[in-house]
Amino acid sequence: MEDANDRSADRAAARRSWPVRKYELGTEPADDLSAITTPEERLAMMWPLALEAWELAGRPLPGYARNETPVRCVRGGVAGSA
Repeated sequence: MEDANDRSADRAAARRSWPVRKYELGTEPADDLSAITTPEERLAMMWPLALEAWELAGRPLPGYARNETPVRCVRGGVAGSA
């Protein structure tokens, strides 16, 4: 079984491959990354965040197949609206 130090080292190694960009204060790009990244790059950014969110929540990563993913269909309106 992996211990916390091994997992920490694995995460640190993964972070070394993350792209880093430096901007002068006030020249940062807008939150919409679609103009400066590809869909593949945006998905690649999302996956480590999803893994970290599950870990921080203290819950195991779901193991069900994509076609078995639990969903809720809301017709005729926006989810959560009355």
